[in-house]
Amino acid sequence: MALSTHRASSSLAWAEPPPRWNYDIFLSFRGEDTRTGFVSHLYHELQYRQVFKTFKDDRVLELGDIISLELLRAIEQSHLAIVVLSPNYASSTWCLDELSKIIESMETESKRKRILPVFFNVEPSDVRNQTKSFDEAFAKHEAKFGKDSEKVKKWRAALREVAGLTGCDLKDKSESKLIEVIVKSVREKVLPTITLSDSGEKLVGIEFRLRQMGLLLAPEEKDVRFIGIWGMGGVGKTTLAELVYKRFAHDFDVAEFLDVRNNHGQLVNLQKQILFPVLKENVSQVWDVRRGKNFIRQCMSNKKVLLVVDDVDSCCDLLEKVAGDESWFGDASRIIVTTRDKRVLVENDIKLSVGLVGLNVHDALELFTHSAFKKDQPEEGFSELSKCFIDYAEGLPLALIILGKSLYKRDLETWRSALEILKRIPNRTILDSLKLSYDALDDLQQKIFLDIAFFYKGMEEGRVNQMLEYCNGFNCLFVTEVLIEKSLITIELRPDFIEMQYADRVGMHGWGHYKVEMHGLVQEMARRIVREESEEPGLRSRLCNRDDIFDVFTRNTGTDAIRGIRLCLPSLEEAGSSWNIESFSRMPKLMFLEFDNLIIGSDPKFLPNSLRILIWNWYPSESLPASFRPNSLGELKMQRSNLVRLWDERQDLPNLKCMDLSESKNLKETPDFTGIPNLEELNLTNCDSLVEVHPSIAVNKKLKRLILEQCKNVNSLPSKIEMDSLEVLNLAYCSKVKIPEFGEGMKNLSILLAPGTATEELTSSIEHLVGLTRLNISDSKSLQSLPGTAIFKLKSLEELCMGKCPKIVENTGETGCLKLRMSKGLFKRESPERACLALPCPRALPSLRWLDLHDCNLCRGVIPNDIVYCLPSLEGLNLAGNNFVSLPASIKCLSKLRFINLSRCKWLKQLPDLPSNERLAVWADNCDSLKMLSEPLQRVRFPKLQRFCLITVNCFGCQSGFNSEIFSMLRRLAAEGIPRYCFDDYTNLSFRSKICKWFDI
Repeated sequence: MALSTHRASSSLAWAEPPPRWNYDIFLSFRGEDTRTGFVSHLYHELQYRQVFKTFKDDRVLELGDIISLELLRAIEQSHLAIVVLSPNYASSTWCLDELSKIIESMETESKRKRILPVFFNVEPSDVRNQTKSFDEAFAKHEAKFGKDSEKVKKWRAALREVAGLTGCDLKDKSESKLIEVIVKSVREKVLPTITLSDSGEKLVGIEFRLRQMGLLLAPEEKDVRFIGIWGMGGVGKTTLAELVYKRFAHDFDVAEFLDVRNNHGQLVNLQKQILFPVLKENVSQVWDVRRGKNFIRQCMSNKKVLLVVDDVDSCCDLLEKVAGDESWFGDASRIIVTTRDKRVLVENDIKLSVGLVGLNVHDALELFTHSAFKKDQPEEGFSELSKCFIDYAEGLPLALIILGKSLYKRDLETWRSALEILKRIPNRTILDSLKLSYDALDDLQQKIFLDIAFFYKGMEEGRVNQMLEYCNGFNCLFVTEVLIEKSLITIELRPDFIEMQYADRVGMHGWGHYKVEMHGLVQEMARRIVREESEEPGLRSRLCNRDDIFDVFTRNTGTDAIRGIRLCLPSLEEAGSSWNIESFSRMPKLMFLEFDNLIIGSDPKFLPNSLRILIWNWYPSESLPASFRPNSLGELKMQRSNLVRLWDERQDLPNLKCMDLSESKNLKETPDFTGIPNLEELNLTNCDSLVEVHPSIAVNKKLKRLILEQCKNVNSLPSKIEMDSLEVLNLAYCSKVKIPEFGEGMKNLSILLAPGTATEELTSSIEHLVGLTRLNISDSKSLQSLPGTAIFKLKSLEELCMGKCPKIVENTGETGCLKLRMSKGLFKRESPERACLALPCPRALPSLRWLDLHDCNLCRGVIPNDIVYCLPSLEGLNLAGNNFVSLPASIKCLSKLRFINLSRCKWLKQLPDLPSNERLAVWADNCDSLKMLSEPLQRVRFPKLQRFCLITVNCFGCQSGFNSEIFSMLRRLAAEGIPRYCFDDYTNLSFRSKICKWFDI
């Protein structure tokens, strides 16, 4: 969402040009009468306390006789004119010209300009009749310009007209009381016009946020409410607060807008601002914060107050000093707090809040277009470039407005140049606004923020926290929470969520489904901070720019200032002969190093022992340097490396927790793991030359994930493993390996993946794996038997896969209370004529959701009539490729069934009765004998159904009435309002067309 306004800091906002009113108020006054007293106080009240954009000519001397063009434009662009008529007003030709222009504007403009006269120490009759001081002034004017001068006549007419308007006068009032009366009148004249359709400014993306704020404000409720508005810099918090303030201020006894950032460290002044509407001149009695708190409590406890506290940071207890708690204010009061730091709201128990994010693409285009073209659409030829700038801004209103203004009335070539420059040198004004949040961090928080910006943006949340711990030596979760609260980083759902689910299922990684992200301009701000450390890349703390890194290694200019280097190239690239790999010797404090897709021709002879994270894919050497003793190393990842071995002798690496040497085709041996007692993850996937894993791995007590997938030449593992912390063991397609024995303490193992191994008999010690949820032993050509009842002691098992095991002897034993969610391959075909099937006892599988019995040569009668009692949670049933003629009627009682696959059931003659669920998909393609629906199915109603899919492709044996039956059923579905349905029958295209026509699909 976004709005724009005259304050650069609150650029959420209004799409600017050309506004109907540039100013809310134009002040016309005689300087020598009122400038330093009354008008000064009135201006301050209007401009700063009431947040009316007010034009006041601050020139002390009125030079010349001709009013300036600036003033003429200001008069035309102001919604309301306040004319302060003082004794010497008419003596100034400047003032009289202003007044004439104001009257003319009121009469000729269609903007319904309003005029509020203020009679300051003068009588309206003296102004109207030009008597007393006004008579004296006009005598001088007539002497100078002539009695019949058109100018003099125009001035007299203007005074007569303004004197006839309803206004305010000082009679029997103090100046402060008169100001109060004026402000009330201004609110009545100006505030009612502030609406979305007639606010004087073009609004973009604000309607939804205003509705949110309206719900939270709930003006009809009598309770006192604190409401927060939070978000990153430049997203429009202040502007939203200003709009809400202008809309509702006139409904409150006291309304104040506190600009905290521009009054930083001036708590007493902020307290005085709150108190001034009540105390007036007596506000001087507030001389310290404690006294101010007491006065606010006393004076506001019976007042209906609207207080906006704008731009509060976390480094002060300001809210406690100016807005304490609900007891400070009268019924129906509303206190609105804007902040970049969500923690401010948490610490002050502000539970009602609106979080602002950037604009969507449509609104961003509209805001940028208004700023860049002063139009609703980009000019011809500028559309594609406009999209580039919008992509760069990533929905941030501040950036869209600043960039748009900078491009206004520039040609296409200049736009292209600006975009190229922007990619290299970001706009300083934008970054300075964002940097305020960075400046509020302490040293550690700043360090970790920069690390995330340079090295970890886009990574899984858990992995980022782990890598930060490696580099800092302690858990950094608290710091990342602070960065989230300050809107410097965000946690987002990964777009590849489905792929991640698959990866988790096969044990590839253990990270969650969320990643650490940050706005692109926030990342640019971080990079600028580091660039400003030095013009020389070798003197900066962090490097991630390709050219900077190549420069450092080519010119050998590394220094001890460098803490981290990350170079991830989009494709393989040769470093070249000028690359000096020994530059590492000049970086003794390097802690983070990541190279990917970089091909280096020479072997490194030195690596810094200070490294805590070493990620070097395509590492060129057969081993690590002999001098490399990284005692603090936490992560070692060298995928697709040229390694044969890591090192020649035992290394003590007490802090190493993750080792990934996957795809290292030349790796022949693993290190002695006794020197790595805290290792938690070992990944050796696709290490084709690896023959043996060091036996010390078997007694590692901290290892959680051991992945040996596709290590085809590993011919043995330790005969027994006793890794109490192990959670994932992946031996998939280690074709020479047998599943080992398991120790009694291995209660944490939840995933055992061992398809395609050389296992002949599954060990009975598997019963020790009481936490196992997934077991895959399919494609095990040598597997002959299961361990009796041991497998059914795995009470947590949800997925069992043992398909394509041709030698297995059926031995399912007593199932007891075994809970399976998927059981592909659980039922074995002993011969082409006969299938061996034994369903468990009633309700023995209460959690089974997916049952896959495809191609099991199942015949009539193998599906029991009491299936609903055996499988009450069943959602998917795959019976494809079997030989039954029909299915039991009890299938319709499976209340959770959503999918049934009957494809390639050559003998199936009719579809079964179906349950009435919310979603239902039936696959019945290539069923050669299928002739009709079941009779009940033709008449059934589907009161719960929302989505329906029926696929009957290539069912060549269908009777002539079959299509009509299906059509009749689908017609009933449409009549019942089913929103989504699908029918496929490619053998009868004319009928398919009729379906589309009748159902308008």
